[in-house]
Amino acid sequence: MRRTWLFWCLLLFVVGSLAACGEKSQQDVLKALDEKVQTMSGYKAEAKMTLQTGTEPQVYEIEIWHKSPNYYRVNLKNAQRDQHQMILRNDEGVFVLTPALNKSFRFQSDWPQNASQVYLYESLVKDILADSKADFKATKNHYVFQTKTNYENKKMLPKQEITLNKKDLTPVKVTVMDIDSQPMLTVEFSKVEWNAAFDDNAFDVSKNMTRAKLENEQEVTKEANQQAVPVMYPTYELDGVKLVEEKEFTTANGKRIVMTFSGEKSFTLVQERAHAVPTANVSTTVKGEPVDLGFAVGAMANGTLTWTYKGVDFILASQDLTEDEMVAIARSVQGKVMK
Repeated sequence: MRRTWLFWCLLLFVVGSLAACGEKSQQDVLKALDEKVQTMSGYKAEAKMTLQTGTEPQVYEIEIWHKSPNYYRVNLKNAQRDQHQMILRNDEGVFVLTPALNKSFRFQSDWPQNASQVYLYESLVKDILADSKADFKATKNHYVFQTKTNYENKKMLPKQEITLNKKDLTPVKVTVMDIDSQPMLTVEFSKVEWNAAFDDNAFDVSKNMTRAKLENEQEVTKEANQQAVPVMYPTYELDGVKLVEEKEFTTANGKRIVMTFSGEKSFTLVQERAHAVPTANVSTTVKGEPVDLGFAVGAMANGTLTWTYKGVDFILASQDLTEDEMVAIARSVQGKVMK
């Protein structure tokens, strides 16, 4: 009886020891992540991004191409295919393309190194490695990290949960949370191809613009011919700030709406119909930095944030707001709401 008992105790000890040896520690995973980023030649990925910052969830499809060290192509479309933008980085700079309007803007920027990007694998790994106090757990199939963020509006969205596949460390899901730990942005990866091959013109501006327009002819026609400007209001609220004036002007290009918000802080929001340009062979150089709003890419410079959404140009201007507040307000201007 005693021998049987000792046998089972020894067996349980051996099984437990083997299981412990097979499970990687947090430091093992961190080392493996660092090595993967350092040695990979690039990747292609597909993901679904859901934003909770408007009156209802907004869903977008993202296609990400990265060729190490500095070539990027991020293709962003919403589920209805009526919002489409692309971010390119090549040897000539950083470009934001809006195919429906035939517009191409060029930034002298170090994007994406200037801030983390929730859909870029190397940004996620950088955030994990940078947070010495990150929470870590291992489930049956995944490694899960909870870390601080380094996004443009990190004060509003201070933490994130990053889920990785145990087998090959591919990203599975990223959830970005507000100060109350409520999910505000979720990215779910459906496909990742490591060390992918790219055509010679994969990151060329003109080639990508032409290809995008051919693939989205209906979108181009609809946006270019849009007549009415749907008036949109920000749903993000600042304490002591309210809409005090709304004016409508008639211009040579149609209607322009100017909203003035005042109180403890003040800002102005302008919106008017966007117009397609006849040719996109020349990119317009923009001062400032590209800002990822989730549903669109804007430009931030000297107290002004500009972006285009569903055929409407927006300008948000303020000398009082922080950049985090401006991004939060811009992200909430996504639909018609009551004032």
